[in-house]
Amino acid sequence: MNRLNHTLLLTAACLLALLSTVGASLPYPILPPLFASGTANGLNSFLGLPPKLLFGIALTVNPLGLLIGATLLGPLSDRYGRRPLLLGTAFGAAVGHALTALALVVESFPLFVLARFATGLLEGNGSICRALVAEKFTGAERTRGLSLVNGAFHLGWLVGPMLAGLTLGFGIVVPFAAAIAALVLAGLLAAIALPREAASPETSSLWQVARHRHALNLLRHAEPRTLFFIQLAGFCGVAAFYEFYPLWLVEQGDYDAARIALINMAMCGIMTAASVVAGRMMGQCSGGESLRKAGWFAWGIALAVGCVAVGNLWMGLAAIALFGIPNAFFNATVQPWAAERFAGHGQGAVMGLMSTTFCLATILMALVGSALVLVDTRLVLAVGAASSLWAGWRLHGWRRELAAPVLKGIH
Repeated sequence: MNRLNHTLLLTAACLLALLSTVGASLPYPILPPLFASGTANGLNSFLGLPPKLLFGIALTVNPLGLLIGATLLGPLSDRYGRRPLLLGTAFGAAVGHALTALALVVESFPLFVLARFATGLLEGNGSICRALVAEKFTGAERTRGLSLVNGAFHLGWLVGPMLAGLTLGFGIVVPFAAAIAALVLAGLLAAIALPREAASPETSSLWQVARHRHALNLLRHAEPRTLFFIQLAGFCGVAAFYEFYPLWLVEQGDYDAARIALINMAMCGIMTAASVVAGRMMGQCSGGESLRKAGWFAWGIALAVGCVAVGNLWMGLAAIALFGIPNAFFNATVQPWAAERFAGHGQGAVMGLMSTTFCLATILMALVGSALVLVDTRLVLAVGAASSLWAGWRLHGWRRELAAPVLKGIH
């Protein structure tokens, strides 16, 4: 593959990664007024249920779809090819946005839930984007490519709410129309950039592949299972931070939505830039060196989350803004290492497992945090910091365990 095709392929992967998180975050500024304004409508009065309960359901269905999509789509792309899966999910997600907009216009809660779930399911194609880069690039280029894709994911959490805020004044359909147009363009770019793949000789049905080759099947193998639990712990710290630092800002600094948005913009901007830098700096890491550095970066995540938990407002604000640096570098070391070491299992399955791990951590910390926050929001953050601290300690220990057989062979 020549340099131009490499550039087009990476651009398409980054754009699709960006739009997957844009799609997830786009409704965040739109939904609260619809469910909490006090004015009855078809969305907040469905079956006479409490509006806050309906709002919670509306927020939950998309991440649930993302979880299932992340688990299935990567391995399915190992079987059916990256190109058809990426094109199908991109154009399918555009249809999902259209149905979401329609549901908001006609005020149909069931249609809204169905559309958001289906859109999340299709936007779980982030694992395919990562698998594509891991498969087509090698060495330092792979590390840089994966870091750019990660940066695109981070940027999506900033672009989505901004897109909604800038276009919502023109009508509730306009933000979704903009997302649809972007997805169609990204799909067309992917159609140009991605080479056609030869059909697989396997005859397994779609159901058989989904049932027997989903990402969690990698847990049958010792090393992927070890990485899963380490990442789950590390990601629990990240998820605790993402989900509860806005509440901490409200409690500690009486921050309103506008100021929280500004802090979020600063954090996402720094994290996106850090992802680009990490790709260049970590390109030469390999083997035990990657795990050693990943352990330090996990401790950096723990430090940032811990400073929010125990520090004053200004220390917490600094930690929130800088949190993205160790987070970006952690992903820039672990993902290329896993892509190299577990390539035999299929890059779609490997990247699918890593995406699934983050989704599971998000759900786990939401459940644990909903109980701990009744005591103190800082307790949730402290638990998250401790979890990432353990992940760093375990990475250092695992590095020594993997190096032991090599050292024995030398002696």
